[in-house]
Amino acid sequence: MFYSDVDPVATGNSIKVLCYKCGLSASDLRRELGLESVQAVYKWYSGKCIPSIDKLFAMEKLFSVSIHEIVVFYQNRQEVI
Repeated sequence: MFYSDVDPVATGNSIKVLCYKCGLSASDLRRELGLESVQAVYKWYSGKCIPSIDKLFAMEKLFSVSIHEIVVFYQNRQEVI
């Protein structure tokens, strides 16, 4: 079993880059996803947390990319027993 395969910092950076490419600010992303606070977006950007699956699906459509282009996985992650 793996502790966590998702790299939250790299995933946050991916979201930030995709927003930049689409010309969206953090506030724009908050509004598009129906979030109450822009702080959630900043937490994603910093890697403090990752978006829920429903928000990832919404970003997939918003950015016109697959979830695999948003979520970044650790490379050579060690198994936790």
